[in-house]
Amino acid sequence: MRVRLLVIGTRMPDWVNTGYDEYARRLAGDVRLELEEISMPKRGKGDVQNCISEEAVALRKRMDKYPGVLRVALEVGGRRLDTHKLCDKLSGLRDQGRDMILLVGGPDGLQPELSKSCDEQWSLSDLTLPHPLVRILVAEQVYRAWTLMTGHPYHR
Repeated sequence: MRVRLLVIGTRMPDWVNTGYDEYARRLAGDVRLELEEISMPKRGKGDVQNCISEEAVALRKRMDKYPGVLRVALEVGGRRLDTHKLCDKLSGLRDQGRDMILLVGGPDGLQPELSKSCDEQWSLSDLTLPHPLVRILVAEQVYRAWTLMTGHPYHR
């Protein structure tokens, strides 16, 4: 199965790429993590809603390339999962032969209509997390869930 992380923003610092790559590289076999970056629209004063709308159009365009996947919006107000529930979700999707897309919006978040159109909304934390760190956190948690699925000793 493939877990696609669709994110707004490119040109991350080296520490972000190194952290994300480390966990994505560790995944082997039946679960793959793929990062797809979408350029952030240029921002000016007072055009936040326009930027959010442009980002939503770009995200929808990418999502439409992958029919039948579970679409998950990462949102502050979404449902919180623990690692075991994430493991169960990934196991179920893998057994069904389905892939998953995780959406990460830009600095102003996801367009509400886009988020509502997704199958699920998840929250990583009640804390406000910087978008670069979200990439690493998601990669580590997908890897951790995979280790639970495969009986690897990483999650003790």
